[in-house]
Amino acid sequence: MTDHQPGAPVPPLTALPDGEAQLAVVLRLTWEDLAALGQEAGRIAARTHRPVTLDEAVSHRLRTRLPASHAKPPQPTAASALSAATSRTPGDQARQAIEQINGTSTPMPPTSGPDTP
Repeated sequence: MTDHQPGAPVPPLTALPDGEAQLAVVLRLTWEDLAALGQEAGRIAARTHRPVTLDEAVSHRLRTRLPASHAKPPQPTAASALSAATSRTPGDQARQAIEQINGTSTPMPPTSGPDTP
């Protein structure tokens, strides 16, 4: 990584001495995608016997993807996507993602709604 002063603009693309390039991006991810990246970082760390950042996990995943992986997977119906998104609070989603990363996933308690008191 290059040195970066807080508040200074980040160059969109930087050539690195090893012949690679560095691109700074901001991603919005679902908690499930973040959990998957954490698991990927854990697998790489176990294989390399050193700590691995999420940046490294993303780079590794991008490099090892098959060429056809850019195609979008089938999307759920609008009703099921909406009910899944509204059935859990952001805190519940974060907690579940952390549990998935740690391998301690537990069932989620029922949420309050029209069917629960």
